[in-house]
Formats: sequence, structure tokens, C-alpha cells
Amino acid sequence: MFELAHPWNGGGPGPWILFVPVIWALVVLGVVLVLRRTVWRHRGPGRAFQGPRPAADAPTPIAVLGGRFAAGEIDEDEYRRRMAVLEDHFGPGFKGSAG
Repeated sequence: MFELAHPWNGGGPGPWILFVPVIWALVVLGVVLVLRRTVWRHRGPGRAFQGPRPAADAPTPIAVLGGRFAAGEIDEDEYRRRMAVLEDHFGPGFKGSAG
């Protein structure tokens, strides 16, 4: 008669039966590690994923605009037009960290 398990010790599956739970534990551990290194890294408790966080020293849009105006790359009219767009987009009273 054909048996699924080799009778090493008088019958039964033998020590290899522990192989399947170990494989599943490794698969679950791998999935958790991948999620921690990708999706869960950018989330806090109760927050939706919002993409990578900007660097703490990243210039604000106001700082970039003010720098371009100060360097003479844009004139006052262009500066005011772009500032109006920023205020429309971010709301009235938007000053960023430069103001």
C-alpha cells in the first residue's frame, strides 16, 4: 500500500512536518518586513499614506519665489501674480515659513 509519509520511526510523518509551519512563518515575516520598509514607513497611526516627507530644510514655495525675485529672475508683477496663485491654492494668509 502507498503511504504519504515515510515510516522512519514506526509510522507517522516524521520531523519534516515542522517544515511547513516554518515556511509559512518565513513568508509572513517577509511580507511584514516588506510592508514596514515601503508603505508603513510613511504612515503614522491613523494617517493615510501621503508620499515621502519633504526634508526639514527644504525651501517653501514662498522662499523660492522670494529668492527668484531677489535674484532678479522675475519682476514685481510676476512675483505678485505667482504670490496670488499660491494664496489661492493654499488659502488666504498663506505665508509659508518665510513669512
